[in-house]
Amino acid sequence: MDLAYLRAHPQHLPTFLTHQRIRETPVAGGDICDARRLTLDDGNSVFAKSWPEGAATPVPEGFFTAEAAGLRWLRAAGTVPVPEVVAELPELLALEWVEPGPPTPAAATRFGRDLAALHRVGAPTFGADWSGYIGALAQSNTPSPGPWSAWFAEHRLTPYLRRSVDNGALGSAEVDLVERVINTIDGYGGDEPPARIHGDLWPGNLLWGADGRVWLVDPAAHGGHRETDLAQLALFGGAPELPRILDGYQEVWPLADGWRARLPLHQLHLLLVHTALFGGGYRSAVSTAAGSALDG
Repeated sequence: MDLAYLRAHPQHLPTFLTHQRIRETPVAGGDICDARRLTLDDGNSVFAKSWPEGAATPVPEGFFTAEAAGLRWLRAAGTVPVPEVVAELPELLALEWVEPGPPTPAAATRFGRDLAALHRVGAPTFGADWSGYIGALAQSNTPSPGPWSAWFAEHRLTPYLRRSVDNGALGSAEVDLVERVINTIDGYGGDEPPARIHGDLWPGNLLWGADGRVWLVDPAAHGGHRETDLAQLALFGGAPELPRILDGYQEVWPLADGWRARLPLHQLHLLLVHTALFGGGYRSAVSTAAGSALDG
């Protein structure tokens, strides 16, 4: 199997893997899926991710379809590099292989400019035309003309607050803080038309390439608020060279007044996803973000 054959016959990939006709090398691929580098007969490689064998639950319906749709939508903008979807199947996804490289100041500045250009391409509505996932959790992409604040509260905060309460990850104090944010969200300002965003842009979803570019991977793409992507870049230690990323962004599309004060509001979505998925270890982060949003 070579790359041209795989592009033309993606449905044959599982058979070749089952019969060990393709060299496989495990690689880092995130918290949810198994990831491998597949080396083909012509020397080309692809990145493949699949639902873990022996997982307690089967692959959610439409899981890889949603990711593939988001990758294609972001790639179509022609701004930030996004890997080509080579094979999209119910049980796995194969993408263009991107050779990794070190973070550099020049790559960071260029990425900031490219990200601003991506956001400016825009989206027809908040949400998307496909059903979404964030990690292993379903995520509503119900389209809406806005305003953004109401859409964000309904589809990005409330569902994961409920899940976090149901699994015992959050107590009454944290729930009260988050509910106060939701109930006052119209007062934060900063509403803008929908941007074309990655939607899960924590630093681990940046792929620093050997080509000197920063690539986007593992999206939860949709029409959203551009500040959400920038806020997520600052989570979990922050992206390498984050000040340069922000400087590059501001060169192309300056952010609205008050954007720094709104970062905790935007971060609250991904933090609630973490309490919904992983439990109480992220309780204090949710409390801090909600409190900072209310104080901002």
